[in-house]
Amino acid sequence: MKFQPPTSLRARTFRRMLTTLIILVAILIAPAGSWRFWQAWLFVGLMAAFWTYFSLDLLKRSPELLERRLRREESDPEQKRFQKLFGPITILAFALAGLDYRFGWSQGWLGRVPFIVVLVAQALAVAGYYFVFWVMKTNAFASSTIQVESGQGVIQSGPYALVRHPMYLGMITMIVASPLALGSYVAVPVFALLVPVLIYRLVHEERTLREQLAGYLEYCERVSSRLVPGVW
Repeated sequence: MKFQPPTSLRARTFRRMLTTLIILVAILIAPAGSWRFWQAWLFVGLMAAFWTYFSLDLLKRSPELLERRLRREESDPEQKRFQKLFGPITILAFALAGLDYRFGWSQGWLGRVPFIVVLVAQALAVAGYYFVFWVMKTNAFASSTIQVESGQGVIQSGPYALVRHPMYLGMITMIVASPLALGSYVAVPVFALLVPVLIYRLVHEERTLREQLAGYLEYCERVSSRLVPGVW
């Protein structure tokens, strides 16, 4: 019998999405001190449209995955450390982009981020999220927490044929694009701090998979790159 998403799952999914969008608007617009921060509104609007499409598709096709994605509590101390680092740095990075809009640091020191660069970066951010979505459509066990569940197998198709951790590749693409999408050179170094934090999580996740997921060692021999094809 096909799993039918309960109303509570649908409600929790869109409540989480709405809460995240409100927080994102707050940490961009409040520091910017202006409703005219158009780069932020475009960024939030694109994310809202994509997340809505993504959520509706998964509610229909893979509600079990959405249930997994709503889990946030990590049991492993190393992953709790990741959460303590990733969340605050993310908030600081977006807030700094807002402050940059208010005080014009980038424009004064390095010049305004060109309009076309903002648009390309916005597109790259969406592309990064779409890549994450592709991963989730390929792997129904792509949970928000690191764990090996009963019935989980090694996925080798789609993005997993390119690298062993394609979700992180999508997330890093979004992270690298975000400061320029928001018109800020100043925020680039803070967003960049998220990359080693994600790599820390990736290394721990791979160790867990090697120890607990049957067939993963053989998969590592077939797909040699963890994150960037042919590089690492």
